[in-house]
Amino acid sequence: MSCYDRRDLGLLLLRLGTGGVLAAHGAQKLFGWFGGGGLEGTGQFMESVGYAPGRVSATAAGLAETGGGTLLALGLATPAAGAAAAGAMAGAAAVHLPSGFFAQGGGYEYAASLGLAAAGLAIAGPGRLSLDHALGHVFDRGWMVPVALGVTAAGTAAVIGARGCRLRARTEGKQEALFEEFEE
Repeated sequence: MSCYDRRDLGLLLLRLGTGGVLAAHGAQKLFGWFGGGGLEGTGQFMESVGYAPGRVSATAAGLAETGGGTLLALGLATPAAGAAAAGAMAGAAAVHLPSGFFAQGGGYEYAASLGLAAAGLAIAGPGRLSLDHALGHVFDRGWMVPVALGVTAAGTAAVIGARGCRLRARTEGKQEALFEEFEE
């Protein structure tokens, strides 16, 4: 390859694969495409696993996956795109964490793999076969990587933390109801 090397081709393939999968999952959430629940069904699911309000959570996850995935595939605004997708996958991994690692048992393996690939692309950059490169990296500056990852990490930690509080409150409410029933 004259102008491009193996690294550029490898990053292109990684961006297309990771970005395409993320965009498809986001489209399931936002639009109900590919057998997804759309905002209504995904919102109900989000509520059931502690992300509230459900429709807002479904919209945020769908936008992070669809937008982040599409931008990753294009190699545009790579630090922000990778960070957004990684944050969405951290939220998904939190849901699957109680089921262990392997996806076949409902674990977080798949979400973690997509999230790590997205974060890795945010850090490594898109390569020369990208819109970022074609545009002179105006949306892919070195300082953008820690800012995008830091802001996303803080926001994701807050969302996952609030979910944990809601789940604990649910559990405590169920325990109190059992005690009240037992006392009667």
